[in-house]
Amino acid sequence: MQLQADQLYSILMNYKKTAEFASQLDKKDQLSSYRDEFYIPKDENGNELIYLCGNSLGLQPKRTKAYLNQELEDWAKLGVEGHEHAKNPWMPYHEFLSESYSKIVGGKKSEVVAMNSLTVNLHLMMVSFYRPNAKRNKILIEADAFPSDIYAVNSQISYHGYKPKDTLLKLSSREGESAVRTEDIVQVIREKGDEIALIMLGGVNYYTGQVFDFETITKLAHDKGILVGFDLAHAAGNIKLELHKWDVDFAVWCSYKYLNSGPGSLAGAFIHEKHHKSSLPRFAGWWGHNKENRFKMPDEFEPIQTAEGWQQSNPPILSLAAIRASLSIFDEIGMDALVTKSKKMTDYLIWLLKTIETKKVNIITPKEKGCQISIQVKNADKKIFKIITKKGVIADWREPDVIRIAPVPLYNSYTDVYKFYKILDSVL
Repeated sequence: MQLQADQLYSILMNYKKTAEFASQLDKKDQLSSYRDEFYIPKDENGNELIYLCGNSLGLQPKRTKAYLNQELEDWAKLGVEGHEHAKNPWMPYHEFLSESYSKIVGGKKSEVVAMNSLTVNLHLMMVSFYRPNAKRNKILIEADAFPSDIYAVNSQISYHGYKPKDTLLKLSSREGESAVRTEDIVQVIREKGDEIALIMLGGVNYYTGQVFDFETITKLAHDKGILVGFDLAHAAGNIKLELHKWDVDFAVWCSYKYLNSGPGSLAGAFIHEKHHKSSLPRFAGWWGHNKENRFKMPDEFEPIQTAEGWQQSNPPILSLAAIRASLSIFDEIGMDALVTKSKKMTDYLIWLLKTIETKKVNIITPKEKGCQISIQVKNADKKIFKIITKKGVIADWREPDVIRIAPVPLYNSYTDVYKFYKILDSVL
C-alpha cells in the first residue's frame, strides 16, 4: 500500500529518475544563482564534490572575505579607534546582526543577541531559567539529544544539588520508531508537569532530523507552570521559526551550520521580551551593563533591558563580520523562499531513496523535517560511508548505522541530490 502511495505521489509530482529531470528542476529553481555565491569544495582533479553536510558546517560565502577584510583594514589603519571610527564601528557591531537574526528565529530585534558559543549560552540561560526547588526540579529532554546538551543539563542539575538519574526525564520514541511523538510529549507534561522546572529540547533533533512542535509543547508547558527553551543548532537558518509568537522563553543556536559563518563562529541567543525586566538571576558581565554609563565603570551591575543584558564580554568582531556576510544573503532571500525550496529538495530526495530496490535503506526522519534526511542503512557499518566519500560525497556518519544528508537550499542543487542517490544506489 505504501509503495502504491509513493507511486501515486511520483505521478502527481512528475518525478523521474534521470539526470535530465534533475537538471530541469535546477533550471526552474529561482534560487539556483545563489550557488555561485559559495565556494564549493573540489577533489584533487578540480571536480566539485557533492557537499551535503551543511548540517555540520556550512560552506563559505564568497562575500565573507570582503566583510573580514574591511575590519582587518580598519584595524590596521585605526587601531583602538576602530571601536568608534571604523566604517562599521566595533562598539555596536553585534547590533548590526540583530534585525537579520530576528527574522531568522521569528523574534523582535530586542529579543536576540550574538554572543559566546552555543553551550556557554545554554548554561547562561539555565542560570536564569532553571530554578529548581524541592517540588519542581526536573528537566525534560529528548533521550537522543546532542551529547553537549545532555552534559550541560546534567551538570546544572548536579550544581543545584540534585542527582541527574532522578531529575533528568528523557523522552524516547516508541519501540520500532525513530521519532518522538508529540502526543507522547504531551502525556509526559500532563502526568509529570508539576515536577518539571524546565523543558529543554533540540528544535530539530540532530540525529533524526525531527522538527518538534514548538507551539504545542510551549503552550502546554506554560499551562503547567514550566519554562521552555530550545537548542536551535539544527533549526536556525533551516526551518521557519516564530519564537516570539510561540511564547518560547529562551533559545540558543550556533552560526556555523546552516548560517555559514565559519568553524567555531560566534553563537546567538533569544530571550523573550517578557523576561527582559524581570528579576531573574543571571551571571553578569560588563557588556550586558547599561550602555549609557558602561564606561563610567560603576560598581553596581545595571542590565540592559533587552536580550543584550545577558552579554558578558565584548564580542570578537572578525567572527561577527563573517556572520554578517552570511546573514546578508538570508536578508536577500528570506526564510520563506528557503523553506519552500528545502521542502521540494528533500521531498525529491526521499522519493529517489524510496525507489532503491533494497530493504537496507530506512529513512528515520519523520515528515516534520527541515533540510536533513537521516538514512539508516541496515546491517551496515562505516565501510559504506567511506565508499560514498571516495566517490565524491561529503556527508555525515552517525553510529551505529546512520548517514545524515542535508541538501541546503542556499547552495545545493537538485543535481547534487540526484548524483548522491545514484552513488548510494550503486554502492548498495
